[in-house]
Amino acid sequence: MHRILVTNDDGVYSAGIRAAIRGVTGLGELLVAAPSGQRSGVGRSISIFEPLRYNKVNLNGVEAYEVSGTPTDSIIMGIFWIMKGKLPDLAVSGINIGENISTDTVTTSGTIGAALEAASYGIPAITASIQVVDQGDKFDSINDNVYQFDVASSLVRRVAKNVLERGLPPGVDILNINVPVDATDETEVVVTRLARKIFRTAVQERADPRGRPYYWIDGDLVCAEREGTDVRAIYQEGKISVTPLTIDNTARVDFSEISDLLS
Repeated sequence: MHRILVTNDDGVYSAGIRAAIRGVTGLGELLVAAPSGQRSGVGRSISIFEPLRYNKVNLNGVEAYEVSGTPTDSIIMGIFWIMKGKLPDLAVSGINIGENISTDTVTTSGTIGAALEAASYGIPAITASIQVVDQGDKFDSINDNVYQFDVASSLVRRVAKNVLERGLPPGVDILNINVPVDATDETEVVVTRLARKIFRTAVQERADPRGRPYYWIDGDLVCAEREGTDVRAIYQEGKISVTPLTIDNTARVDFSEISDLLS
């Protein structure tokens, strides 16, 4: 029987992880290990300066584990402690509340970070996210019940079943799925590449009650991008985006060009 490890970065009690569980239920033996609370934006960070704790919880009849650390910690605890080092056949991360598109989010997302950790052990991984109407909803789990996960959950099931049967193509470690907020079963699915940016990064200065400055990193959305990118698919075309990712960050360049810079 296939073994499937499910995690996310919105927390083990989020609506999105329950939707991911529904998507893969029946495809194999499930293990759910996810952060105890909201851990968006932590990327692939791990807890090396503090200990981890975990508790067994029940998610509508599914045995799950809440981990005190990051999504990556959850993958590590799931594989090397709870599963005693037995590698799963598939890792599913999500379903995230908030789209994970462009290099901006792929390199900072805890959802993607967990998948990268799984992929580093040779485990095929799927990430899934849904677009939000209000960017603040990405960090407010109270609002997760206003989003519909059925389309994303159904697609995760279809892709997971195929990956378990056939594996991922050579050179692909992760399939990053992003679903528009108004997607239906009829919405077109397209294979995309990463856009370069989704945020115009900015910094806001404010003052605390004592007049001392503090700062918020924010930025407006970039909603127009080149054809074939995930940003264009979601924001301009209203299509479901599936982007193949690899953990090999080596630049595809003639190494002699780098040698020239060293001479």
